[in-house]
Amino acid sequence: MADGTQVVQERGELSGRMGTTEGSEGAFIEVDGVEKVFDVRRRKGLLRRERHQVRAVDSISFTVARGEMVGYIGPNGAGKSTTIKMLTGILTPSGGRLRVAGIDPSRERTRLAHRIGVVFGQRTTLWWDLPLIDSYKLMHRMYRIPDARYRENLARLVELLDLGDLLEVPVRQLSLGQRMRGDIAAALLHDPEVLYLDEPTIGLDVVSKTRVREFLRQVNAERATTVLLTTHDLQDIEQVCSRVMVIDHGRLVYDGALAGLHEVGEGERTLVVDLEREFPPVEVPAPARVVRVDGPRQWVAFPASEPAAGLVTRIAERYPLVDLSVREPDIEAVIAQMYAERAGRAPTQSS
Repeated sequence: MADGTQVVQERGELSGRMGTTEGSEGAFIEVDGVEKVFDVRRRKGLLRRERHQVRAVDSISFTVARGEMVGYIGPNGAGKSTTIKMLTGILTPSGGRLRVAGIDPSRERTRLAHRIGVVFGQRTTLWWDLPLIDSYKLMHRMYRIPDARYRENLARLVELLDLGDLLEVPVRQLSLGQRMRGDIAAALLHDPEVLYLDEPTIGLDVVSKTRVREFLRQVNAERATTVLLTTHDLQDIEQVCSRVMVIDHGRLVYDGALAGLHEVGEGERTLVVDLEREFPPVEVPAPARVVRVDGPRQWVAFPASEPAAGLVTRIAERYPLVDLSVREPDIEAVIAQMYAERAGRAPTQSS
């Protein structure tokens, strides 16, 4: 890949030639009061069907600056994928305003396609029965990538994602992790300015997840690529993103740092401690508490907003420690707790 500064300069020149501009305050992605409503027909009785409206996205607004890496998270059915599909032009918003690099995705989908890359974790953009390299050759022609840049990008992506031994393998014979790495490479061959990743680590093993996360950090550092990542794995967010947005029931309920999300949702992390032998519950300072003991292994819950270092040091000083790990709270549990707290603080209306 070319030097990051050179690439950014080239992209700026390209934007000027294409007549596109970013937002007035430098926002690369602008979402203003966007909503998406689907009409669903449900059977009611033997011969009758009733039309019902489902509001998948409900008046959300946010901006993303060029080069930002943002996590976009929420429970299943919250509206994450619907948002991504509107940002790419696959779906047309029912209301509101949406711009990516000054382009309306639904009106100029083909024009925008040259500036974005998309990876849907459960769907592939690769040709199923062809060797992996043939998919890349087809994309070379589809995106009209200059030959020198295509060869340079391909070599770099193959190296970073460890695809060298897979190029001649039909896509249908690749494992999930191998195919996912192949999809990410395909999404970046044409030097997109923004990369949308919808569950890119779903079903991957630990090694594959680590490789994908390291790669995304490197691409962002070298190319200033804007990344919008949807995931259920909080470690993806922690290791890749500097900012997180939470959507639930189509509404944006949080936008800020991950630490702030834990504080708002009052989530808990779990320290899993393996001792040399069986002990009674370890003594830990409140609000930390032992929630489970199984032989030499103990589970200690503590507030997600608190660092684990002090707790680990205290246990290591008093007990023969063999191993430990920290488990992050489940995102759905964090959001559920967040809403419970919000409901509890809401003022009651007099009858």
